[in-house]
Amino acid sequence: MKPTEKRTFGRSGVDVTAFAFGTAPLGNFLHEVGEDAAQTMINHAWDSGIRLFDTAPMYGHGLAELRLGHALRWKKRDDYVLTSKVGRVLQPAPRSSIDFAPWSNAAANTMAFDYSYDGTMRAFEDSLQRLALERIDFVFIHDIDRFTHGEAQPEHFRAAMNGSWRALEKLRSEGVVKGIGVGVNEWQVCYEALQQRDFDCFLLAGRYTLLEQDALESFLPLCEERGVTLLVGGGFNSGILATGAVSGAKYNYTPAPADILERVSRIEAVCREYDVPLPAAALQFVVAHPAIRAFCAGTRTVEQLEQNLDWFSFPIPSGFWSALKQRGLLAENAPVPSDLKARELETN
Repeated sequence: MKPTEKRTFGRSGVDVTAFAFGTAPLGNFLHEVGEDAAQTMINHAWDSGIRLFDTAPMYGHGLAELRLGHALRWKKRDDYVLTSKVGRVLQPAPRSSIDFAPWSNAAANTMAFDYSYDGTMRAFEDSLQRLALERIDFVFIHDIDRFTHGEAQPEHFRAAMNGSWRALEKLRSEGVVKGIGVGVNEWQVCYEALQQRDFDCFLLAGRYTLLEQDALESFLPLCEERGVTLLVGGGFNSGILATGAVSGAKYNYTPAPADILERVSRIEAVCREYDVPLPAAALQFVVAHPAIRAFCAGTRTVEQLEQNLDWFSFPIPSGFWSALKQRGLLAENAPVPSDLKARELETN
């Protein structure tokens, strides 16, 4: 699949590119990205044909939105699709008073969770101001998961369903946005949200990958049934599916445990047998599911962006996917790219 291939983003009817440009690194996540480098990267994504861009107030305390808006400002607005998030309200403050971790040299704003109706409306309007663009197409309620809130997650989830959802539903019903959803690190939270409220889309980070397919049992089938679509990030499980099972490899932001290292080593053996780069398999596997319309990747350099685009379109033989399933390394019911090609031939 080409990263610039256009795919319909669920019931919205909006076409998006299969590859999305994620802006978390542009918020200076862990390490600083210079202004020139940030603008060069966004421009390179544009010149490569990428037309789906994802951002959030959280990324660099608003810095990513500022940088993305600057780069897109003079592009024809109907030529690209933009997503952002609500759930945090930013407030200007002296830099000396702000704990920026894990962001480096971010924008001079404090952040506070706010899933109320009024807080959501304010967050949405503030994002439009920082972006200085006429609209945001899709909006996700951000981080209402246990990964973020721990034991307090049920309280924040209820607040979001009663506050943020009502605000976003109003924006959707008035045609201000084209679709609304939830952006989290756990598919179970998306599943619960979809059971309770009417959502169009989800942004899921790292929970449907070559290493994790539990979402196939209930959540993804419900998405297909409802016509709900997904934008998936974290396809490398925070590192190990890009680096392989090397010493110090990261799995979900912590050192990979022995069982994960062993499983990745077995996947790498199949990759060597079929001459397939492990990261290419990781990226292409994600978007083979019919409910998943795009993969979102954030990069720090143009070289990383180019590498991701190359991996996304690397030719992978169908036998590779069959071998993974035969060796118990991939769920039997997991759609793979060769299935996607077969479906396309049927519809044509």
